[in-house]
Amino acid sequence: MKAAQIKAKNGDFELVEIDKPSPLPNEILIKVEACGICHSDNFVKTGAFPGLEYPRTPGHEVVGTIEELGSEVKQWNKNQRVGIGWHGGHCFECEPCRRGDFVSCDHAKISGISYNGGYAEYMTAPQEAVVSIPEKLKSAEAAPLLCAGITVFNAMRNAGLRAGDLVAVQGIGGLGHLAIQYANKMGMRTIAISTSDDKKDLAHKLGAHDFINAKKDNAAEKLQELGGAKLILATAPSGKAISSVVDGLGIDGKLLTVAATGEAMEVSTMQLIMGRKTIAGWPSGTPIDSEDTLNFSAMTNTKPMIEEYPLDQVNEAFEKMMNNEARFRIVLKP
Repeated sequence: MKAAQIKAKNGDFELVEIDKPSPLPNEILIKVEACGICHSDNFVKTGAFPGLEYPRTPGHEVVGTIEELGSEVKQWNKNQRVGIGWHGGHCFECEPCRRGDFVSCDHAKISGISYNGGYAEYMTAPQEAVVSIPEKLKSAEAAPLLCAGITVFNAMRNAGLRAGDLVAVQGIGGLGHLAIQYANKMGMRTIAISTSDDKKDLAHKLGAHDFINAKKDNAAEKLQELGGAKLILATAPSGKAISSVVDGLGIDGKLLTVAATGEAMEVSTMQLIMGRKTIAGWPSGTPIDSEDTLNFSAMTNTKPMIEEYPLDQVNEAFEKMMNNEARFRIVLKP
C-alpha cells in the first residue's frame, strides 16, 4: 500500500510503498476513503509529542470501510463504513476508565501519533476507537467532523446553554465555520467575530445572526450592546484576540477556548469577578461523542467546507493547511 510518512523530526512527507498492516485481535483494518489534515498533525512533523516514534504516518480524521476484523472484534462488520478520530483507544483498566472517563485514560492512544494514521491507503485501529458513519454524510465531508466538528460541537453542548442564549464565535476558520453552523442549529443567537469584512457574507450564510469586525469595532463593547454573551467560543489561535473579547461576556458568561495556541492570554481577576465570568478550555471527546456529532450533523445538514487533494500531493496540502490558506478544511483522498 501507499502511505505518507514522516521519517524524522521536522522532515517532509515521503510517499512510500509498505506492506498493508494486519489487525491485532482487538483491531480492525480500514481501507481509507478520506482523511482530513488537522493542525494537530504538526505534532508528528515537528516531533512535539512525547514518546513519538518514527517513521510515523499521521491522520486522525479518517473515514473508510472495514477490510478485515481482528479475532476479538464482535460489534463491527466487514465492509461497514466507519471513522477514527483523535481519541484512538484506551486501556479499560485505569481509574479514569473505571469511572467511564476514557478521555483521561492513563494509557490513552492518539490516532496518527500512538500508531499510524490515515495518510495512507489502509490503517489499523483498536475497536474502541471506531465510530459508525451516517449514510447521509459523504466520506470526505464526515472526515473533518471527527476532530474539528466534535471539538466545537462537544464544547458547546456541554457549556450549559439554553435555546436563545447569545453565543459568539471568535474566528471563522476550520473550527469557527462549523461552530457557527452548530450554534445556529442548536437554537442560539449566533454572533460571528472576525478581523475582516471578507467573511461577513459567508458568516451570515453559515447561520450567524450578527457579524462583528474586531478591527473596525471593539468586539467586547458590541457584544455588551447585544446583551452580553452567555458563551464566547474562541476558535482563532491568538492569545491577544481571545483576551480582547473577555469583557463581552454577560453575567455568568463563559469564555471557552478550543483554539490551541502557545500564546498567553491576559485577563485580570477583576474582569472575572465582576459578572461571575469564567474561562475554560475543551478538548475533543470520545468515539460516542464523535457519533453524536456525526448524527447531529447529518440531521441538520451541517457540513464542513473542504478542499480535496490526492495522497501524492500531501506536502502541498499540509503546507496550505498550516499556512491557514485553506477554506476551510483539507481532505486527502487515497
